Amino acid sequence: MTKIDIFSGFLGAGKTTLIKKLLKEAMDASKVVLIENEFGEIGIDGGFLKEAGVEIKEMNQGCICCSLVGDFGASLAEVLEKYHPERILIEPSGVGKLSDVMKAVQDVDSDVEVALNSAVVVVDANKCKMYAKNFGEFFLNQIEHAGTIILSRTAGISESKLATAMEIIREHNEKATIITTPWDELDGKQILETIEKAKDLEAELMAEVAHHHHHEHDEHCTCGCHDHEHEHHHEHHHHHEHDENCTCGCHDHEHEHHHEHEDHEHHHHHEHDENCTCGCHDHEHEHHHDHEGHHHHHHADEVFTSWGMETPTAYTAAEIEAILKKLEEEETYGIILRAKGMVPAGDGTWVNFDYVPGESNVRPGAAEVTGKICVIGSKLQEENLKKLFEK
Repeated sequence: MTKIDIFSGFLGAGKTTLIKKLLKEAMDASKVVLIENEFGEIGIDGGFLKEAGVEIKEMNQGCICCSLVGDFGASLAEVLEKYHPERILIEPSGVGKLSDVMKAVQDVDSDVEVALNSAVVVVDANKCKMYAKNFGEFFLNQIEHAGTIILSRTAGISESKLATAMEIIREHNEKATIITTPWDELDGKQILETIEKAKDLEAELMAEVAHHHHHEHDEHCTCGCHDHEHEHHHEHHHHHEHDENCTCGCHDHEHEHHHEHEDHEHHHHHEHDENCTCGCHDHEHEHHHDHEGHHHHHHADEVFTSWGMETPTAYTAAEIEAILKKLEEEETYGIILRAKGMVPAGDGTWVNFDYVPGESNVRPGAAEVTGKICVIGSKLQEENLKKLFEK
């Protein structure tokens, strides 16, 4: 029986960094397959080999990394047959719902010998309050369904901000194990042992997910399930936020870290109407009812969009830093949650960059076939973004 471990987390939380730490310090990477499913149109990690719906590449330390493109169960069966891993790590889209990923695992054909071992969520302690308020339908869903919650960027954080993050987490998940110690102070084995101890809770969470998806609800549903303590999600299979041309791989695996700046509590003053799907309403208690009292059920592709471009244009590090600073202007560019890319600097070197609200990281990088830029957010103003990055 192959173990499946889900490592979820909102955009830029640091889940890739955590996975790499565990592969290096706690797991036999040669017996692990990492399945990625990032939200984005432009592939930031190239070099994928397509094989019957599964894009596969070698990672460092011998780990096999693949991106599922077709049917989840069939692709999973192919990975198992080809690599016979002891453990499969799933790194879902940063804006996806953990309950949907767990349901996908639950629905895998019984002939495929896999079992959910853990559901882990990485939470940026500095941005917990902001994301809970503005994108709670997605952010809090991850927290609610986690057996282990691992806080990132806790080094140097204020006690009040850490306390606020803990309060939000406990309001939505009373039972999960929470790791607050900075990762540099922990060995990967300690983290993995903590994750493994949550198995009984995982079984309980899976039972809840099964209950939540038991009925297909329409607007006239009278089964009473909408009043359940936890969110109920219709059985939609948006496990892959990709289109048919998606090259996935929107990851820069070498650097998922960002400079430790105090985040700016962004209160998104964008306009809403009755059809708004930005997910910003009434997230404090995660009871989203419309005028008829029904639960809102959005999918990531209803609320979040991605924009990207390939470019041979050269940018200096200073130019990229200036561009990233402008991404804070919501009225002009939309609500930018993540930006990353790699571009030539014009002098034979390359510039890599990462951005999440309030934080940016610009650094030297290796040469690529062509420059690539990817932006993810809500209500993106694509024409303005194009003008911003064009020179």
